[in-house]
Amino acid sequence: MKLYRKVNRRKFLAASGVAAAGAVAAASGAQGQKAHVGKHSGHGGHAGHNIAATTQPKKLPLAPASGYATPKGNTWYARTVDPDGTYEPGMPGKDYTPVHKTNGTTVPWKIVDGVKVFHLTASEFMHEFAPEFKAIVWGYNGEMSGPLIEAVEGDRIRIYVTNKLPVPTTVHWHGLILPCNMDGVNGLTQAPIPVGQTWAYEFPCIQHGTFMYHSHKDTMTQEGMGLFGMFVIHPRQPKRPRPDRDFSLMLHEMDIKPGTYRPDTSVASGFNTLTLNGKVFPGTAPLVCQTNDRIRIRVGNLSAMDHHPFHIHGHSFQITETDGGEVPEAALWPETSSLVAVGQTRNLEFVSDNPGDWAMHCHMTHHTMNQMGHGLANMVGVKPTTVDNAVQSLVPSYMTMGHDGMGEMGKHAKFMDIPENSIPMVGAKGPHGYISMGGMFTILKVRNRVKGFDDPGWYQPPEGTMVRAATVEELRRDGIKE
Repeated sequence: MKLYRKVNRRKFLAASGVAAAGAVAAASGAQGQKAHVGKHSGHGGHAGHNIAATTQPKKLPLAPASGYATPKGNTWYARTVDPDGTYEPGMPGKDYTPVHKTNGTTVPWKIVDGVKVFHLTASEFMHEFAPEFKAIVWGYNGEMSGPLIEAVEGDRIRIYVTNKLPVPTTVHWHGLILPCNMDGVNGLTQAPIPVGQTWAYEFPCIQHGTFMYHSHKDTMTQEGMGLFGMFVIHPRQPKRPRPDRDFSLMLHEMDIKPGTYRPDTSVASGFNTLTLNGKVFPGTAPLVCQTNDRIRIRVGNLSAMDHHPFHIHGHSFQITETDGGEVPEAALWPETSSLVAVGQTRNLEFVSDNPGDWAMHCHMTHHTMNQMGHGLANMVGVKPTTVDNAVQSLVPSYMTMGHDGMGEMGKHAKFMDIPENSIPMVGAKGPHGYISMGGMFTILKVRNRVKGFDDPGWYQPPEGTMVRAATVEELRRDGIKE
């Protein structure tokens, strides 16, 4: 089903020409009025005060009665070429550095009569968040978060959406400037796509930037079940240097109680499954970089309720772009954490000039935990011996936990009876012990020589750069008393 009629370019240009002529005439009249005002001196009868006329922004003509006119009223739309121009479809390598979605894929496309054609299939499937932790989710092309869509400013694209869900659905193109009835809002801009049918969205890419796509029908349920993904449009003529490595990370949250296999989309707080590209640590893949590469990380947040302060260790970055457009050079400043609110994207750019294995994570501490329970008794500081002796007479395998925090919990899990389809709140084996992180956590791995994006293993620090226990002599020398 075609959702809007293609513009007759000749009629559109003719209508635009008439409107433009009217605009020129109006501008000339305004200029004359400005000159007339400028001749008056004085204010309230006092000569010598030169009052400048207020310059009003030029008002654009009304939209044509038929067809679609490209929106041009806001100067901050991210554009590097004429949005009404005709361009060859943008090609990877030649026109842009392809974005790498960790733990995911990019939607394949083909060119039909100059149009880039994509195909998304919405369906239900079993998804793995981390080893031994799975759930039944909804997603696109068998992936959650959905596969990356990638295009170039000036491309015309057609996206077929096949609905294999048990319910009707739509797709909203979050942040894109496009014809109203391509916007994908159920009941407002379109009827929903019925179960078993394939519908077509078609529009020109008249801006560049980092955007998202997601269901806009019964959003709490459908987006909460996993119907979302990232949408990148590259600039046709980039103003900034092209990155050596370009990554996308989608932030999201679900509530999957231990022993169950479906997200509870009615939950409004205390989510226990915080994901990066649909994975939780230790299931998250690292971002692999070469020393002194120019890096761009596109971070989007389609969590249900929570904003995420996204933090990178060992480097500082600039926020160069939002989903609304490019940040002017004069407005850039360095950060090590960026708050990415629900419904926002941020482009973080820096040079990976510091080799190592650097943590990257949301800085909300509960967001770096897996399946964390709430409403439990506070056990921190409790002496466990008395409790253990009393309970073990009834449950021999009982062991008090949490009295010294949660950091070592994962190491003990293999000795305990835990519910099926559940994983420890934190943890995975690292090069120097147990990494007591989970959820929305991954690693930026910077090496002198790497090819591709495969995990290079753990970092080997140069001699003399490893933290160690202080010696008695050092403490005495520096006047430190333990």
